[in-house]
Amino acid sequence: MHPALLVIDVQKAFFEINPATTQSLNAAIEYINAAIALFREKQLPVICIQHSDEGDNLVPGAAGFDLPEALKVLPTDLHITKTYGNAFNKTPLLEELCALGVDTVILTGFCAEFCVLSTCRGAEDVDLKAIILRGALASVTPEHIAFVEAINEVISFGALRAILE
Repeated sequence: MHPALLVIDVQKAFFEINPATTQSLNAAIEYINAAIALFREKQLPVICIQHSDEGDNLVPGAAGFDLPEALKVLPTDLHITKTYGNAFNKTPLLEELCALGVDTVILTGFCAEFCVLSTCRGAEDVDLKAIILRGALASVTPEHIAFVEAINEVISFGALRAILE
């Protein structure tokens, strides 16, 4: 297994939707940051994916496009900007993963039932193994997280750490 960690759409604008979303994102960031630290320790790629939408002023340079300070993504990590739910659609993500020799993506981020699920299916469509990191998803409707985890391959942080040893 040659994995990469995908951190999807954890952007400041999404914290402003409602209190439940803020709480969901904050809870997910704890697991995402633990996974980032693990991937760095193992010298594995961390890829930050950010959604862009001109109609919502969610574009590079706009405050809402930025990452929250609590998220441990670095400027030196690979950053991909997407305009569709599926991060593979019309982006260089697949090319970058192939260049890194990645065959498995560990998915984290927002919004579980939209962009994360779309990217999960997109990964499978291009013959990558897609695995959701339990506890590392957020949603406007937190109950949807359990649904997304139930219909996909999921791994706990402890199991991920053991596998990467």
